[in-house]
Amino acid sequence: MIEILLYGERMVKFVDLNTDAGESYGRWVLVDEDQLFKYVTSANIACGFHAGDPVSIWRSIRLAKSLGVSVGAHPGFPDLMGFGRREMVLSIEELKSYVIYQLGALDAFLKVEGMRMQHVKAHGALYNMAWVREDYARALAEAVHSFNPRLVVVAPYGSASARVAEELGLKVAYEAFIDRGYTSDGRLAPRGTPGALITDIGKILERVLSIVDKGVVLSVDGKPVEVRAHTLCIHGDSPGAIEIARAVNQKLRELGVELRPIAEVV
Repeated sequence: MIEILLYGERMVKFVDLNTDAGESYGRWVLVDEDQLFKYVTSANIACGFHAGDPVSIWRSIRLAKSLGVSVGAHPGFPDLMGFGRREMVLSIEELKSYVIYQLGALDAFLKVEGMRMQHVKAHGALYNMAWVREDYARALAEAVHSFNPRLVVVAPYGSASARVAEELGLKVAYEAFIDRGYTSDGRLAPRGTPGALITDIGKILERVLSIVDKGVVLSVDGKPVEVRAHTLCIHGDSPGAIEIARAVNQKLRELGVELRPIAEVV
């Protein structure tokens, strides 16, 4: 992460703005990606396990290509009914197989479009479990490393997934969430609990400034939590995602922070 000093404080100079994408399924459209992609620099494309079908995945990739948005894989648990947000108990062999399978599926469409996969960001419950579980973190990192050791792993600062990926020699992009609440121990507040989802654009912009300027967010109970961020996430399924992305994009530019894809920030 490249930083400059601003009035004695810490100000990020370059940052990526990412969104989860490719999560529509059949006739069900999650978000208007034609609009959303105008304001982000990287897209985490679903790979068909937690969401997305071949048509929507390919469409998202073509759209990202047309708008200059870099693409990464967004593998999750095989859980279409639960949108990949339910924890699953898997063997390490199963988990590695599922991740490699999904990377291969996305990579096929990228090759057709003459594009390269930039990064890998686990989805939902897999992301959260690998945050703290050493075995899941290692399975995820080993799967990525065996598929392509040049890929960047997107993971939370201080997580098991970030540490294990770095131990294996993978580049890691630390991620912070601007539309989700944090608990005082630095984890994401469980969905459905008070403060877990942030939709007020004013509060989101305050959080963006706090992250890029001080590396801190306030937890749901008002305690400061240290975060480091190469990339900021906007959930495509959040209410008002397009309006949030537009406002955040504009605010970052006003702050003098350059928006660049993950590979150019880490």
